[in-house]
Amino acid sequence: MTEERITETRTPDGNTHTTHTVVTDEPRRSGGSGWLIAIILLVAAIVAIVVFTQMGGAEVAKDEAITDAANQVGEAAGQVGEAAQEAGNAVGDAVNN
Repeated sequence: MTEERITETRTPDGNTHTTHTVVTDEPRRSGGSGWLIAIILLVAAIVAIVVFTQMGGAEVAKDEAITDAANQVGEAAGQVGEAAQEAGNAVGDAVNN
């Protein structure tokens, strides 16, 4: 319910002052800013999760690449060792004959 109150005040000099006051009993409604802030925070959280997930995937890929490179170096070292062993055996056979 809305009520309008009008108050008139007269000064001793004869001047009249009028005051208008509006009183409402209805609750105030929000403009929806609370929902807007909640949606913005939700979107920010989703973006943060996606960014951290992508960064984690890149870290795993980098670790796998390093592991593969180390394995290739190890295999190459093994091949060099086998070639050296064969060369040593060939030299030993040539000296003994």
